[in-house]
Amino acid sequence: MTSTAKTADFSDRSVRFPAQRSHAYRLFGASLLAVTTLILSGCQTADPSSDMMRVERAQGSEQNIASLSSVIASNPNDPEGYNVRGSAYGRAGEFRRALGDFNKAIELNPRFYQAYANRALVQRNMGDQSAAQSDYNAALQLNPRYDVAYIGRGNLYRQAGQLDRAFSDFNKAIELDTTDPRAYHNRGLIYQARKQHTQAIEDFSTAISLSANSPEPYNGRGLSYVATNDDDNAFSDFNTAITLNGRIAESWANQALVYERRGETAKAIKSYSHALKLDPKYEPARTGLARVKGGA
Repeated sequence: MTSTAKTADFSDRSVRFPAQRSHAYRLFGASLLAVTTLILSGCQTADPSSDMMRVERAQGSEQNIASLSSVIASNPNDPEGYNVRGSAYGRAGEFRRALGDFNKAIELNPRFYQAYANRALVQRNMGDQSAAQSDYNAALQLNPRYDVAYIGRGNLYRQAGQLDRAFSDFNKAIELDTTDPRAYHNRGLIYQARKQHTQAIEDFSTAISLSANSPEPYNGRGLSYVATNDDDNAFSDFNTAITLNGRIAESWANQALVYERRGETAKAIKSYSHALKLDPKYEPARTGLARVKGGA
């Protein structure tokens, strides 16, 4: 049985399903230090409670799904076909159809641990966190070395505020020599929440080495640099995040924070404003803009 590939979705706002046999890879007054602490504590780079599917059209397109359906019609008892099509449905945001396919894959092969982990991802996106945890547990009972399930379950724990359990799961994935950068990124977020910024920077750096084209670990590392008053490295990381994906409000708000700390008010206003244009509901940008305009 061919294992589906791991993903590198750092954000949790847009959980991706594994690609079809291929690798596919969104902060954080009285004093500016207090403002920075507030931003760090309240706006980490991921909020799993607002999961949304980011569609990769080549994998979730009607044409690709039709092709997979033809394969299933020719091999209706092959669980892998349902698992792969379920992933395609997941990419297209068709969660109920995805759920049906993963159910069928598990019915045909009750030991198909990858299908359990994929079904858990569907359950997360459908808001059933309990069912998702049960499926991750089942995947790990079948294969205690399946790093993807540790990372997925760790994110569930982190969402629920169970940071010790989440930390343990991310550690386990790393002990298994995972090459999935999400394990390091998510553990870095926990280090960051615990104000252990040296360790957080190390983990974000490892995540970057494993997936250099993803903006999320640059934002994460930049925030820990801000917390340690290393604004030059923070600014470089935020600028890299913007270069990699200029449509993420957090990156622009983070850049604005450094401008604000430097006293470059006009530039801070411009970057905060751009962040709000990208996401009018992004609170750190809204409060940051009000703060610098008030100071001006």
